[in-house]
Amino acid sequence: MNNTPDFFIIGAMKAATSTVYQQLKQQEGIFFCEPKEPNFFSNDSQFNLGLDWYHSLFKHAQATDLIGDASTHYSKLPTYPNTVARLKDNIESPKFIYIMRHPVDRLISHYIHEWSQKVISCDLNQAIELHPELISYSCYAQQLQPYIEEFGTKAILPVFFESLRTNSQAELERICNFIGYQHKPVWYTEMASQNVSQTRIRKFPLYNLLIESKFATQLRQNLIPVTVQNFVKNQLTMNNSPEFTPANLQQLTQHFDTDLHLLGRQLEIELNCKNFNTLATEGNLQWKL
Repeated sequence: MNNTPDFFIIGAMKAATSTVYQQLKQQEGIFFCEPKEPNFFSNDSQFNLGLDWYHSLFKHAQATDLIGDASTHYSKLPTYPNTVARLKDNIESPKFIYIMRHPVDRLISHYIHEWSQKVISCDLNQAIELHPELISYSCYAQQLQPYIEEFGTKAILPVFFESLRTNSQAELERICNFIGYQHKPVWYTEMASQNVSQTRIRKFPLYNLLIESKFATQLRQNLIPVTVQNFVKNQLTMNNSPEFTPANLQQLTQHFDTDLHLLGRQLEIELNCKNFNTLATEGNLQWKL
């Protein structure tokens, strides 16, 4: 049995990759491994475990299944510089799904996620100075260029967060057609968006046990006054949506517009931060080169 993935969801982080993963996972005949993100070709520690270990992650797939790997680390340059070369050396005729979102919105969502995980503790405007990866991961042309050089545009499906939100079923069908799925997929509307950062609650040791578990919820409701609960919640919550200073927003917009111009050339459209949401919502943007 072939235990090698047929397709990869490579990113971008915080652009609905988890939602696409969950929707594809619900379709009969599509198999993903556990953990969801093996990060085998990106992370040195994982790659050093060897191909036999990686293939073992997919050993429960059926012979007729399409096998997927959903690792957003695969499009995180410059953090993981060896990903594409490793894929080239070890995977024959791979297919890549790359999901993009307005670069500023993606950056802010990424920041909120890292803040909630206590990776970042400063405010948004300091964070872009101290954590340049926040910006790099939103430079989609930069992230895709090594894939295009090695595999060509036919191996990469460009997908847009904004179109997924408004044209969910059509976009799922387009994705499934790209990976060679032979059945008509169904978009499960009852499934909540996956991996969102809307709650903006900062994690701490024993968070899952003390906050997420049913027992802890019942205990809080029965024993802890609401005023105390609200006080603790306020200490852990990012109460205001993070915003850039006008100067920083202008600088970021110029930076992203340069990258989007390169992306737009390959889509044969004029793409920039101002028109990104409109063009992305219209959907079905395809490579023209």
